[in-house]
Amino acid sequence: MNKFRAFIFSISTLTSYGQDKSSIDFLIADKNQTATIYIDKNTDALILWAVNDLADDLKEITGKRPEIIPTNSFSKKGIYIGEASSNLFQSQKNRKEVANQWEKFSIQKEKDNLVVIGSDVRGTVYGIFEIAERLGISPWKWWADVHSLKKEKLALQLPRKGIISGPSVQYRGIFLNDEDWALQPWAAKTFEPQTGDIGPKTYEKIFQLLLRLKANIIWPAMHPSTNGFFTLAGNKEMAQKYHIVIGSSHAEPMLRNNVDEWKPKIHGDYNYFTNKIQVDKYWQDRLDELKSAQNETIMTLGMRGVHDSKMEGAKDLAASIEMVEKIIVNQREMLSNTFKKPLSAIPQAFVPYKEVLELYDNGLKVPDNITLVWPDDNYGYIRRLSNVEEQKRAGGSGVYYHISYWGRPHDYLWLSTTQPGLIWYEMNKAYENGAKKMWIVNVGDIKPAEYNTELFLDLAWNTNSIKSDGLKEYSKDWASREFSPKVSSEVSAIFEEYYRLAFLRKPEYMGWSQTEPTTPVKLSDFSEEEIWNRIKAYDSLIEKVDKLSDLIPAERKDAWFQLVVYPVKGAAYMNHKFLYWNLEATTSDENKKEKYQVLASEAYQRIEELTDYYNTKLSNGKWNHMMSMHPRDLPVFDAVKKNTFSKESSKLNSNRIIILANQFISKKEAKEYQWKTINGLGYSNNAVTLFPLKQQHFKTEKPFVLYEFEIENAGDYEIEVHLLPTHSNNFDHEIGVQIDGKVIQFFKINTKDRDNTWKENVLRNSAIVKVPAASLQKGKHTIKIEVNQTGIVLDYIAVNDH
Repeated sequence: MNKFRAFIFSISTLTSYGQDKSSIDFLIADKNQTATIYIDKNTDALILWAVNDLADDLKEITGKRPEIIPTNSFSKKGIYIGEASSNLFQSQKNRKEVANQWEKFSIQKEKDNLVVIGSDVRGTVYGIFEIAERLGISPWKWWADVHSLKKEKLALQLPRKGIISGPSVQYRGIFLNDEDWALQPWAAKTFEPQTGDIGPKTYEKIFQLLLRLKANIIWPAMHPSTNGFFTLAGNKEMAQKYHIVIGSSHAEPMLRNNVDEWKPKIHGDYNYFTNKIQVDKYWQDRLDELKSAQNETIMTLGMRGVHDSKMEGAKDLAASIEMVEKIIVNQREMLSNTFKKPLSAIPQAFVPYKEVLELYDNGLKVPDNITLVWPDDNYGYIRRLSNVEEQKRAGGSGVYYHISYWGRPHDYLWLSTTQPGLIWYEMNKAYENGAKKMWIVNVGDIKPAEYNTELFLDLAWNTNSIKSDGLKEYSKDWASREFSPKVSSEVSAIFEEYYRLAFLRKPEYMGWSQTEPTTPVKLSDFSEEEIWNRIKAYDSLIEKVDKLSDLIPAERKDAWFQLVVYPVKGAAYMNHKFLYWNLEATTSDENKKEKYQVLASEAYQRIEELTDYYNTKLSNGKWNHMMSMHPRDLPVFDAVKKNTFSKESSKLNSNRIIILANQFISKKEAKEYQWKTINGLGYSNNAVTLFPLKQQHFKTEKPFVLYEFEIENAGDYEIEVHLLPTHSNNFDHEIGVQIDGKVIQFFKINTKDRDNTWKENVLRNSAIVKVPAASLQKGKHTIKIEVNQTGIVLDYIAVNDH
C-alpha cells in the first residue's frame, strides 16, 4: 500500500471505521481521548524533534496535543517510538526486522499499542513522518502552506501485517541551484534578513522538508549571489542537527564552493598544472575544518573550472585525463590522512558532467570504491548509465538529474514542467541499471517544483511504489492529500494536460529564442490550427482551475494558489502571449491585428498580476521575493511589442494521420523483454518501450511493433516516427522502418555532444525520423518499427500526404 492510499483510507475511517478487512485501525484521538506517545529516556534529539512535530500536527488537527512521556517499558497503552538499539525495544519481535540496517523502519499495531521502530536515527524519523503523511499531513505543510484540516476523530489505518520500509537508493537529495532570482532574494530579504543570505534559518526549514520527504543529502546553493555554505556560521551545524549529509556539485570538489571561496588575488589561478600547492592547501583547509565537525559528508572528487566550466591548463584531452587521475589520487590521500580511515569508509563521488564525461569515455580511470554519479543532459534524458562491468564497482553508481536548468539551448527556471512520466521512466531505467547509491535532483529554488521534487524522492525511497500505469493514480492521491478528495480526479486531469502541453513546448521556450548566446524571440513553428488548438487547451485548463477553486477548503487556499493556480495559469498566459503575437503576424486585417495585440498584452499583464499576488499577498507576504517572472531577464519573459513580422497562414495537412505508439496491431518481443505502455509519457501520454529497462542489445532477432493506417487517395506520403530523444552509452540507438513489407531502412537516432539537432530535440522533446513512402495505393498499409536495443521510446507516428 502506498502512502497516499493509506491517507485515503484514513479519511474513510471517519465514516466506516474498521470495515476494511485487509487493514487495521489505531485510534489516535477522538472527543474522549488522545493517544499518549512513549519514547526511550535516552532518545536522540532529532527523534525527539520529530515526535514533538508530530504532536503539534495532531493538535492542529484534533485540538488536543498528545502527551510525550519518556519510559523504559511497555506498561501502558499508547504509541511507542524509538530506535531498534534502544533499551525500550530490546524485547520487541519487530526489532529484528530493522536492526543494523540503513534507514529502515517498522510500524506495527501490537495489541493496543502502535509500535514504531527505526533501524537508526533517520530511519526512526522517517517512520514518524510516514505516520504523519498517512494521517493527511503534507510534507509541504510549511513550504506550500498546506494547513491541516480539523477532525474530531483521527485514526491511522495500517495493513494487517504492518509496514516495514527502507530506501531503494542509499543517498537521496536535492541540489539548490540558480537561486539568484528566488530562493536567495527571498531568504535575504524576507525570511532571514539578519543573515542577508541563505543561512542556517533557511537551511533548517529545507532540512526539515528533506526529512519529511525521506531524503538525507543536500548539495547546497552555490551561485555567485550566495555565500558559500561553509562560510556562514551555523550552516554545517544545522546540517549536523538534522542529520543531513553534505555533498557538493560537479563543480565543487572537496566541498569547496569555488565561486565564493576561491580568491584569485589571494590564491592565484585555479590551475592544478601551475598552482598545485595553493589548490591542495585550499582543499586541505576544508578537510581540516570538517575533521572536528562530525558532519556526514560525501566528497565530490576530480576538478573542473571555478564554476560550470572545464578544467584550466590542459593542452588537450590526454593531458586532461592524466591530470584528473593524478588529482583524484592526491585528493584521496588527503582524505585518508585527514580522517584516519580506510578510503572505503569515506563516501566519495565522481560526477562525469558535460566535458568530464568525454574524459571518462576516453579512458579516465576512477578508483573502484568511488560512486559514479551519471548526469542527465540537463533536459531530463540521462546521458549514460553503468554498463555490466561498471555495475560491479564497489562504489556503485547514482544519478544527477534536472527539473530546473540554466543554460543552452534555453533555461527553464520559471515553472517546473518536466513531465512526470519522463522522471518515472528515466529514474526507473537508472535504477534497473544499477544506479542505487545516490540520486540528486536539481530543484532550482524548490518552489514551484514541489510536485516533481516529491515524485523524484518518492521513487528514490521506493522505486516500486509507482508502476508504469500508476502516475495518474499517484497525482490523484497527491491532490487528495494536498487539497481535498472532492477535487482529486479533476486536479489529476489538469496536471496531466499541463505537463503534456509543456512536453510539446515548455512555457520558457515559447518565444522560440535561445540562450548562450541569447537570441531575440521569433515566430513559432506552429501552424495556425496548432496555435488555436493550444490556446483552446490552455483556456480549458484555466476554466477548470477556476471552477475547482470554490471547492478548496479555506485552510488550503494558499496551497492551491502555489501548487496549481500560479503554475497552470502562468503557463497558460505565457502561451497566450506568444500565440496571439504569432496570430498577429498571420493576418493583414488591421482590426484582427489590434485584437491579437491586445490579447497578447493582456496575457503579459495576467502574469504580472499573478506574480505580484504570489509575492505580496499570498500567505500574508510570507513568500515575498520568491517568485520571479523573468529569471535571468531573458527575452521570452518580456512584454511583446507590436508584431512587425509577416507570416503566411499555414494549415495542418488535413489528410494527416496520427497513430499513437500504443496502437500497434501486432508486435514481436524478445526473450524476457516485452513492449509496455508508460501512461503519462510523451505527446501521446502513452509512449511505448521495452521492459525490463536493463540495457540489452538485439543483434539478430530484433523486437518490433507493427502499425496499420488507411489512406483515401493514392500518392506520395511521408512517414514521421516520433521518439523521445533518449541516450545510449555508445550513441548507437537505431531503429529500422519498413513500409508494407518492403526494404527496411535503418536510422541512427542519438545525438552526440550539444549539437544543433540535440538542441532542437530537447526543446521539443522529440527525435524525428522521416521516411518517404512513394506511390502508395489507396487502402490499408503497414509500418513496422524495429529496435536494436532497449532504451528506445516510441511516442507517435504521423503519416503526411505530400
